[in-house]
Amino acid sequence: MSQDPAKASFSQPPEKRSGHIDESPGVLRGSATLTLQSRQAQRLVKGRAHSAEKPAIIGLLGFANLVRTLWHGARADDPYADWWLLQIHEAMVQTEHELVTLEQVISNRFETLGAIDVSLPVSDKPARIALNFSNPYAFRAARLISVFDALACKALSARHVGLIGRDESEKTLHQGGRWVRRALQSPVGYRLLGVTRDDVVQNTAKAIQAGEAMGVIPDDVVRGVRRAPHAPTVMKERPGALTDVVGLRSMPRER
Repeated sequence: MSQDPAKASFSQPPEKRSGHIDESPGVLRGSATLTLQSRQAQRLVKGRAHSAEKPAIIGLLGFANLVRTLWHGARADDPYADWWLLQIHEAMVQTEHELVTLEQVISNRFETLGAIDVSLPVSDKPARIALNFSNPYAFRAARLISVFDALACKALSARHVGLIGRDESEKTLHQGGRWVRRALQSPVGYRLLGVTRDDVVQNTAKAIQAGEAMGVIPDDVVRGVRRAPHAPTVMKERPGALTDVVGLRSMPRER
């Protein structure tokens, strides 16, 4: 006796049913690479260590580690971490606007060349750096360096073809680099003291210590009304201690 096809379909093992998912997707993984053409931009990645002759300069690596500490604090409901992230965000927005504006000034010079078409210089061995960051502001800092790299290439090209002089070229590179370093300096001053919003509202000993170390923060930040656009979600359970450190590695050059 033949079996009803409709009933037969329901008698199949679960994994055979239409639309059945055997298992959940695994962890999403991706990669990001920063490619730089100019030495001026490459120097902004590592910064400069402190010495007896010269003060330290925070590079992308140092910035990423500082912001990682801030990220940890913001997840633990530290309003001071939120306040610093807001200032970092504003520094990033301002610096990118300044760099793009300066690049446009140089770009306008190329329009005076008429029929001459100039290709921007490209390094025969560009620096390719794999980025391994845990928060979006470290990636935004990397983007700032890439914007400066484009400015540097354009300024050096304009100097090469006689559109700007040596002094203007050097001034452009110095000014752009100074803006980026200023943005990379923005996390400095924050201290992870374990203070929370409740501490600040109740004016506990931790809150007093934080106020003495980092000053007074706006009331809307304390209340959590104003947070940075890319601030992390506040965790109900406070995350564990910091254990790992952000690192950068150079990628092998293509042959």
